[in-house]
Amino acid sequence: MKVGIINITGYAGSELARILYRHPEVEITSVTGRSAAGQQLNEVFPHLSAMDLTIEPELSGSLDLVFSALPHKASAEACIPELEKGVKVVDISADFRLKQADEYAEWYGVDHPDPTYLEEAVYGLTELHRHDVRESRLVANPGCYPTSAILALAPAVAQGIITQDVIVDSKSGVSGGGRSLTMTNHFSEVNENVFAYALGGHRHLPEITQELGNLSDETLNLTFLTHLIPMTRGILSSSYATLANPSEWTGDEGKKRIMDLYQDYYADDPFVQVVPVPPQTKQTLGNNLCLVHPTIDQRTGRLMVISCLDNLVKGAAGQAVQNMNVMCGFPEETSLEALAVYP
Repeated sequence: MKVGIINITGYAGSELARILYRHPEVEITSVTGRSAAGQQLNEVFPHLSAMDLTIEPELSGSLDLVFSALPHKASAEACIPELEKGVKVVDISADFRLKQADEYAEWYGVDHPDPTYLEEAVYGLTELHRHDVRESRLVANPGCYPTSAILALAPAVAQGIITQDVIVDSKSGVSGGGRSLTMTNHFSEVNENVFAYALGGHRHLPEITQELGNLSDETLNLTFLTHLIPMTRGILSSSYATLANPSEWTGDEGKKRIMDLYQDYYADDPFVQVVPVPPQTKQTLGNNLCLVHPTIDQRTGRLMVISCLDNLVKGAAGQAVQNMNVMCGFPEETSLEALAVYP
């Protein structure tokens, strides 16, 4: 199968190339990069020198599937012509994640280039939408923060064991902000520093609300707070929600029941592992796993869930490849079996 990558020069695009390099069913035949057009891929990324590719200004040749790793709006503008040619698309940007065009405009500050595609697009969190992904030609890859938050809370929301008030406190490595230099990812600003941002509402909030809302008849009252941590990769989310009936979850038996509930929910999902101890970001470095640890605070009657993942793999490129595998009928784990690099 011939595949193209739009914007291979970004972090997500280069990670896609790394993951797809050994995929037995895929040949990367065309890659683009706005600032590096005309250069050989190995000039920009020596670690990808095994791929004999020239970075082009636009995709070329006949392609079966395209990944887009452009920023929002520019990504939709690049994806729509490919869809019109009959090419399958996995979009890593936010352009097709939200179902309402006015909500997209509110959170991203631009009008959607073609809202008619919003209804068709499938939200590509495979664990929740595997069947729809399998039937789709346009998959909207989830955001990195939402992947950690939704996977942490989906079992509890779906089973109706928590109240509407939910808090998600997330921390991300600097690569989540992309490769372009800004003041907030400048070494001198980030090193030996931690800070909260987007206190008025992060762009990923409506995505989390939309997907968790699909699992419940109740509207969640969700507080979502993000922090930047001085590390390259990784997201750790701590999610809190009051149990609807705390007396049913007391003692060690209550903790065991919540662990069993989560393990049953994700029993058929190869890339979500429910673990018996709180996970750490290094335990996901370079792989496609989301590690999830649910427990109960007996003093307050609250569910607490710790989840972590690599924001460039399960939070971006790895999830995109997982979606491609499902869309194209390949085994879901293909090219994604790597274990984490630890420490």
